[in-house]
Amino acid sequence: MNYEIVESFSQMVREKRIDKDMLTSIIEDVFSMMVRKKYGMEARFDVVVNMDKGDIEIYLEKVIVETVTDPSTQIDLATVRKKTDEQLDIGDDFVEVINLQSFGRRLVISAKQNLNQRIKEVEKEVVFNEYNNAVGEIIVGEIYQIRKGEILINHNRNELILPKNEQIAKERYRKGETIRAIIKEVRKNVATPMVIISRADPKFLAKLFETEIPEIYDGIIEIKAVVREAGERSKVAVESHDDRIDAVGACVGMKGVRIHAIVREMNNENIDVINFSDNSTVYIQRALAPAKLKSVSIDESTKIATVVVDKDQVSLAIGRNGQNIRLASQLTGYEINLIKEGGEEEYDMDLDEFREELGEPLYERLVDEGYTTARAVLEADLDDLLEIDGLSEDRIKSLREMMQREYEEAEVDEDAGEKDLEKFISSKAETTVQKESVENAETGETTITDEGNKS
Repeated sequence: MNYEIVESFSQMVREKRIDKDMLTSIIEDVFSMMVRKKYGMEARFDVVVNMDKGDIEIYLEKVIVETVTDPSTQIDLATVRKKTDEQLDIGDDFVEVINLQSFGRRLVISAKQNLNQRIKEVEKEVVFNEYNNAVGEIIVGEIYQIRKGEILINHNRNELILPKNEQIAKERYRKGETIRAIIKEVRKNVATPMVIISRADPKFLAKLFETEIPEIYDGIIEIKAVVREAGERSKVAVESHDDRIDAVGACVGMKGVRIHAIVREMNNENIDVINFSDNSTVYIQRALAPAKLKSVSIDESTKIATVVVDKDQVSLAIGRNGQNIRLASQLTGYEINLIKEGGEEEYDMDLDEFREELGEPLYERLVDEGYTTARAVLEADLDDLLEIDGLSEDRIKSLREMMQREYEEAEVDEDAGEKDLEKFISSKAETTVQKESVENAETGETTITDEGNKS
């Protein structure tokens, strides 16, 4: 019987990855509790657990007396002589081996419940420590349940959670599929630790770069910054610590083979890879590529950069739904103001012009939060907008698309011919952003798009 008990505990060590010494200590504590409940708190005993041999032995020690006054610590000489042939006298210690079956059903059930509870607590701690020490690392798991607001992932028999806001936009998941994600956070919960994973976090993209590009893993190339709008577009600034190695070229790889593997993993997210620069002017120029800038003026005290561009570069600088300028601002840490050549400030529209489309309650909430113009909404961080009551990702996307259309039409409404030209340029710019890769020797910037081409 002892062997069967220890074998079941050994199985726990293998399956639940519990430390053998820790489990031995727990078993000793549980059996000690059983002895004290049966023989009293004053009982002298020793519990020996040998996990290797598969054995548990309980030794109960009593003093031999003439008349027993405390059965938990004393035993009479007549009883001793019935139990052993060993020559013992009054005053000697008698050590008896206790059979586990002698404890009775109630004590065994109580010990089993206590043991299960202790094992669960240890298991929770093991799982928490395992994943907490792996925060920021990529895991590969299997999708086993898809819910409305989250996806449950099976990883080493543990349940991991991929929340809606940590998923890549427009990505579709199927039960049984293998999925890669980064461990973002581990929370201690009542039942089991809650492990939150992410595919939308910029760190996931950075970790993929480290996995796919040996120079980054080896520290020859450093990722200086990563910004993302998951599923749409990302910007990654890299720097080489070896003058012989081009950082952007190494990240792209021969014929784009390295970056294409990352693009496919990110559900064809457009990835702009640029060379980092300590010169803020150069850094902003590279961050706003593929747009060509006329000049950049920087106010270091306010962290505001004023950028002058030709009229035909406006749409490229702003990007689809304001993505390019918004990500460039996040990447460089500067608020970027765009001005057309000649001093004409980039056209903006008062939010009041969209009052009817927004609805009065939402319009007032946006104004209260400081979003008084169309540009403010277009360039705002998605997470900031999501905090406003009544706005979801789909709602924000539709509003931005509507504002962008009105924005561009109103901007070039000086005459019909100019409007047609601007529509053509915007259309051409959008096609370029989506389907071409641009490598600019002057700015040191490369864009890899969903089509996977590099030119």
